[in-house]
Amino acid sequence: MDFNQIAVFVKVVQAGSFSAAARLLEIPVSTVSHRVAMLEKRLGVTLLQRTTRQLHLTEAGKHYFEHASEGLANFFEAESSIMNVKGEPSGVLRVSAPFDIGNSLLTAIIDEMNQRWPAVKLEFILIKRYVDLVAEGIDVAIRTGLLEDSTLIAKHAGVAQWEVFASQDYIDNHKKVKIPQDIRHHCCLLFSPMGKEAWTLQNQDSSLTIPIDNAIISDDISLITSMVLAGKGIALLPTYQCHFAHRAANLVSLLPGWYARRDPIHIVYPRQRYMPPKLRAFVDIAYDHLKRMLKPR
Repeated sequence: MDFNQIAVFVKVVQAGSFSAAARLLEIPVSTVSHRVAMLEKRLGVTLLQRTTRQLHLTEAGKHYFEHASEGLANFFEAESSIMNVKGEPSGVLRVSAPFDIGNSLLTAIIDEMNQRWPAVKLEFILIKRYVDLVAEGIDVAIRTGLLEDSTLIAKHAGVAQWEVFASQDYIDNHKKVKIPQDIRHHCCLLFSPMGKEAWTLQNQDSSLTIPIDNAIISDDISLITSMVLAGKGIALLPTYQCHFAHRAANLVSLLPGWYARRDPIHIVYPRQRYMPPKLRAFVDIAYDHLKRMLKPR
């Protein structure tokens, strides 16, 4: 029995293709194909039916994958349990986060991880799309919004509000924003996922939609934040994005009590019997930072 063949087969099914599995395993596609073929030869059955665009598990393949993936998970959990007993966090930890989560927040988490656990090598993947943690070999993710995958362990860290922010310099040199309708008299820096033509704001009692005429639009939250800090206009920004600048009195919330959206934020990771030390260390540190920066529910 060749465990390499079994592991490669399981990874192909999880990743959805030979090429994706090869990238995750960091081996040539030809090696992946050869190991699966050798496994099928040894078993005497076809496990995967391959077309130019898709993979399909045969009936035998479904049964074999179910048992093989469970068996491999048990092996990995056994090793993780030993590492929990043996020593401190170490090794590579792959972390997924939204591209708009905020550089200051991630920098704070990275700094503390490096100071406390220098043997852990962090690899961040910042993206705009949903990530399948298991298929793409991601250890842990920070996610905003409602969760889709109930098979993951999720640790709720708080709720981030999107509020109207401006720099103190901008406030000192422009008309005051006292009510939501005053927004129309200012240059608005629009983060496009939050709307390109209007902002809808709400408080405990009401909801208002404010058309935006004078605007600069971008899908890069870092650019929007930089322009706000430079006094170029006002913007809807998430509270976690503004935490450090707000604390330093560089950014001010113009309409306290009004917000555009509330996003729950979670730290999520695949379910496993034994949590590796490196993962536990990251989850604890990231949770502490997020909890301090986010508004309570």
